[in-house]
Amino acid sequence: MILELDCGNSFIKWRLIAAEGGPRVAGGVVDNDQALVDALSAIDALQLRYCRLVSVRNEDETTRLTDTLAQAFGVQSASVRPAQVLAGVRNGYQEFERLGLDRWVALVAGYRLASGACVVIDLGTAITSDFVDDAGEHVGGFICPGMPLMRSLLRTHTRKIRYDDQSAERAHGSLEPGRNTVEAVERGCTLMMRGFVQTQLEHARQLWGDGFQLYLTGGDAELVKDVVPQAKVVPDLVFVGLAIACPIA
Repeated sequence: MILELDCGNSFIKWRLIAAEGGPRVAGGVVDNDQALVDALSAIDALQLRYCRLVSVRNEDETTRLTDTLAQAFGVQSASVRPAQVLAGVRNGYQEFERLGLDRWVALVAGYRLASGACVVIDLGTAITSDFVDDAGEHVGGFICPGMPLMRSLLRTHTRKIRYDDQSAERAHGSLEPGRNTVEAVERGCTLMMRGFVQTQLEHARQLWGDGFQLYLTGGDAELVKDVVPQAKVVPDLVFVGLAIACPIA
């Protein structure tokens, strides 16, 4: 089995696949290293032979995780490293090593899937977009707060905004003007997110006409996909890129 990890600042997304290019066996999201070990330990007949990961954590935090996995399961881990060129894509950042590695592997995956120009929009804690032209040149991108950050800022800085996650989920049933605080906040933030996605589509059309593919990924992709019906939703796009960056020899 191959363990794949997408290590963010707050959570670790993980999945097990039976073999390179094979089906997903198990997966989930945890908030710390020990929770990952516990989740894996609960899997019957677990036989890890390889681990690969992409991490936006600092070097010490990433090393602690890989050491923990080695001790618990005897598996060595391969990590994505910054690169100027990967799989025909040239990193467009002026300082290539400063581009988030999760963004990097996702845009590489988008280019591979599209076989040409693409836009990759990741709708998670933050929202990121990246543009890759037909020649594989990453021409840059944008970053803005995602739903979790917008919601958190309003809850933190506005005393009367207090509600639970279930109320937030119910508010997403409509985009009509809110008749209470939770509806007003959740629908307002959703509209901001949808507006961002529409501007990315407009920008791509200015660059390339209709000669590109748009990919959506991340936990909130479902909230915006109807704005861009031509987009392809690929929940595991980071893992697609991870396999490109860290293939099994």
